[in-house]
Amino acid sequence: MTPTPRSLIVSFFGAYGRELGGWIAVADLVTLLGRLGVDAPAVRSAVSRQKQRGFLQARQAGSVAGYSLSPEAEQILADGDRRIYARQDVKLDDGWVLAVFSVPESERHRRHLLRSRLSRLGFGTTAPGVWIAPSHLAEEARHTLERLELAPYVDLFHADYLAYADLREAAARWWDLGAVQAGYAEFSARFLETGAEPADALADDAEAFTTYLRALDAWRRMPYRDPGLPPELLPDDWCGVQAADIFFQLHDTLRGRGLEYVRSVVER
Repeated sequence: MTPTPRSLIVSFFGAYGRELGGWIAVADLVTLLGRLGVDAPAVRSAVSRQKQRGFLQARQAGSVAGYSLSPEAEQILADGDRRIYARQDVKLDDGWVLAVFSVPESERHRRHLLRSRLSRLGFGTTAPGVWIAPSHLAEEARHTLERLELAPYVDLFHADYLAYADLREAAARWWDLGAVQAGYAEFSARFLETGAEPADALADDAEAFTTYLRALDAWRRMPYRDPGLPPELLPDDWCGVQAADIFFQLHDTLRGRGLEYVRSVVER
């Protein structure tokens, strides 16, 4: 899937923007994303949309126009770090977090928002109004619900599964694990060869930057589609581990070189 300019901006700030103090000149962002084939009008349009969404804030540095992260964006990226850059060691006896909600019919738009956000966080559906996720998602769920002013409609519980269904079969009903598996397979097919190359195989730091940012942009959605279930509940042919190995190899070998390139652009 071709990355969108808006998505690349989020990926850039997540990977590098905070290393620059959370602010970057518009002209420098145009230069950097130009390396990924995004033209200047598309970058400026995407930046404008991210400003309207509250992700970015316009800020001058002397006479130079630029953008910085909003406080909300800082929280979003901090929550994302725990999902994107960490491997969860999930155990079955860690338990679950349940989100039970009730939204008045007069506010059905909030019901739709609530369902979509819980789904994007990795929650599965056990029954109407009852959503479930591994317990390690509880804190991020709380942050998200509070940020979107949805907390008054939801109760969060820590729970253990006691009976009666086979839990592995139940998990296959609560989540579309086939779709998650397909996403991991697609990522692996796209980046397997790159991840196997030695760090010095790329021509220069600029190429390391573009390769890493493309990989991050493709990867960062996967930990949100994947609820992070204990291994006992996953299909036998689960390819999430291989995909994670590929991403973290790219992260370890390319991110630092990419940062050198970014600094060479913004500090020139």
